[in-house]
Amino acid sequence: MEKIDHVLIVDDDRAIRELAGSYLEKNGTRVSLAANGREMRAALEFGAPDLIVLDLMMPGEDGLTLCRELRAGKFRTVPVLMLTALGEETDRIVGLEMGADDYLTKPFAVRELLARIRAVLRRTRMLPPGMQVTEAVQMLGFGDWRLDTTARHLLDAEGTMVALSGAEYRLLRVFLDHPQRILTRDQLLNLTQGRQSDAFDRSIDLLVSRLRQRLRDEAREPRYIKTLRSEGYVFSASVTVVEDSP
Repeated sequence: MEKIDHVLIVDDDRAIRELAGSYLEKNGTRVSLAANGREMRAALEFGAPDLIVLDLMMPGEDGLTLCRELRAGKFRTVPVLMLTALGEETDRIVGLEMGADDYLTKPFAVRELLARIRAVLRRTRMLPPGMQVTEAVQMLGFGDWRLDTTARHLLDAEGTMVALSGAEYRLLRVFLDHPQRILTRDQLLNLTQGRQSDAFDRSIDLLVSRLRQRLRDEAREPRYIKTLRSEGYVFSASVTVVEDSP
């Protein structure tokens, strides 16, 4: 039997919750609704959904606070689609920096919401083209770092764990699978977010910046992720499979 996707919608606007929820259910999606952070946590007690639609502007605990909480806990790999107000670019940028996988501006068409959800779920479940992963490959090494592909977190030279969001992990996997290869912003956006960029899209640059912070990589003199002006990015370090990792 085909698995039914489960989406949790967190929005204080009852009309939006019910309209979006009804449309998703009519199109074969199981939906849970929450009006605030307390109801979101109560819903999560029954298990992780496949995706969370999270409104940014809510009274009390806003979407940024809740997204930060999700990314710091056991639900850090659950994809988050952030709903933002039209024209609030700064909030969208901060949302992506907090670990949101994609965003959609209000007002929106429910058909577009469904399409965005399906795109996020598709890229979350599918590896980028050419990426071959087997059970034997559990640890990848580069520079002073190791990437645990099972737990999806980084280990530094001392073995200290650095947690990654789902988007950060996917971007790093793309880089590790294609070292010393120029990857354009469009390619990276398509592989990590499942869509094409527009003239003002800064999400990949923000995601690269976040990943550099995780790797403690200086933007001016990067050791791992180098920027090629007018071309894109290149992962400059050698990548090895760590056979016998502790």
